[in-house]
Formats: sequence, structure tokens, C-alpha cells
Amino acid sequence: MSNIIIVGMADYKVGKMPDKLMTVGLGSCIGVCIYDLQLQIAGMAHIMLPSSKEITKGNPAKFADTCIEMMLGDLYKLGAVKARLKAKMAGGAQMFSFAGKAPFLKIGERNAQAVGDEIKKTGIPMLAFDVGGTFGRTIHFDIKSGDLNIRTINHGEKVI
Repeated sequence: MSNIIIVGMADYKVGKMPDKLMTVGLGSCIGVCIYDLQLQIAGMAHIMLPSSKEITKGNPAKFADTCIEMMLGDLYKLGAVKARLKAKMAGGAQMFSFAGKAPFLKIGERNAQAVGDEIKKTGIPMLAFDVGGTFGRTIHFDIKSGDLNIRTINHGEKVI
């Protein structure tokens, strides 16, 4: 029987089949999953901000640059093989409209870019993503199949 592992905001968790990973309330945040289908292990992170370099205090799981590194460390401890790892991500919405649209206010877009850049640095292929828009998302990751189920309010449900 599968166990649903809930990933909170500014957090990450790893699990193995038959577990499923889930996070709710992705607005400007990014939910990123990295997984090894052969071993049937995966990690999911709920990343709030692009870089720990801008804010030096706080939980390292909050930031794209530090969280992904920590999650990968835990996946490797479970036996993940880098050459088999794949990634998927969702979120990064522009939840509020601001006059002038200063770049630093586009946090969803900056988060999506930062997570994409961090994954690219690792050499792990980003197989699919669903980012942007103006709506929140809840995601479920099936460790057995590698399917990322994305639910939105008023925008339906899809699997990537």
C-alpha cells in the first residue's frame, strides 16, 4: 500500500516505491522532482526562492541552489545513479499583479529559471515542466511511473 509523503513549503523529502510525494500550494514556488526510475526512488522539493546568496539566513531548503544539492545528496545515499536521474517541475506562477512589473517582483519566473539552471548544472535532464501562469498548483509524484500529476484551480488537471 502506498504512503503519501507530504512535502511542506521550504522543504524536501525523498521516498521509494510504493510511496508517492505530494506538495500543495505552489504559487510562485517551484515543486521539483528528481528520480531514478530503475531504483524507484525520488525526491520532491518545494522551493520558495531562487538563491541563498541574496538572503544568507534561513532554511537552506527554501532556496533553489541549496535545496537541490541537499536533496541529491539524500538520493545518492539511497543508491541513486546520476546517469539515470531525471527531473520534472511545476509552479512558478505570477500570483499578483504589480504596477511597473520590476524584475525582482517576478518571483515565480525567477524561481523557475533558478531551478532550471540548478538542474542543468547537475547534468540531469529536465524531462517536463509546467510553469508560469497566474494560478496555483498541487502536485503528486508517482515514484513507480515517474508521472507528475498537476492539479490547478479552474485550469484542470494534467500529467507530465
